[in-house]
Amino acid sequence: MDLLFYIAAGATVGLAIGITGVGGGSIMTPLLLAFGFPLNIAVGTDLLYAAITKSGGVIVHAKQKNIQWNLVYLMALGSIPASLLTIYALKYWFESTADYTAIISSVLGFTLILTSAAIIFKSQLSTMATKFSTNHAKPILCLTPVLGFILGVLVTLSSVGAGAIATAMLLIFYPHLKSLNIVGTDIAHAVPLTLIAGLGHLTLGNVDFMLLAALIAGSLPAVYVGAKFARFIPERIMRPILATTLFGTGIKVAFF
Repeated sequence: MDLLFYIAAGATVGLAIGITGVGGGSIMTPLLLAFGFPLNIAVGTDLLYAAITKSGGVIVHAKQKNIQWNLVYLMALGSIPASLLTIYALKYWFESTADYTAIISSVLGFTLILTSAAIIFKSQLSTMATKFSTNHAKPILCLTPVLGFILGVLVTLSSVGAGAIATAMLLIFYPHLKSLNIVGTDIAHAVPLTLIAGLGHLTLGNVDFMLLAALIAGSLPAVYVGAKFARFIPERIMRPILATTLFGTGIKVAFF
């Protein structure tokens, strides 16, 4: 029975990822915690789940030409080294998992709250940033790898942010992009980042393979369907519900 719940959870989150590019860590990690998995296992397993699941979305969005590959490379220029350095720090600066669990918990709570804000204020952030980005195109290009570095640290420690925070970043600094281009670009960047972070957590022993297999079994068909129908499904209904849930979960994880 538990296996069926895990497959259903993978399908639900996979559908959300396909439609919006958001939902990998921000939904799955709290869900795994609710299922009773340890924090480090939830984060590590979710990172590999996100990498595999979002690969299906990349294929669909690439065929539809929704991906801005130049922005993917700029973000990865900062996020990939950041992920590798974070894994190195967890592996060699701490003697056991228990020593860094509190750090992961705090970062997870903070990132969930930040993610909820990015989702709920998506339109306002985009509007405010349009004029700035138009007048500062070159500085923004130079700043993108720096923001990618920050994102890489957050995602590696919490498994959250590769979708929602990256989407908000693209909206703010590149408001001329269409929604489908933002979703496609975000997913394409999230795959290598979550893969490297997930493999790093694998070396730390933070991955449950049985759980991972069940989640993937549900997610791969769902993310393909979600990506296909992304243009037809509005976000305005899902966004407030998702943001409120993430905010409440973030408060609980960070402070309780």
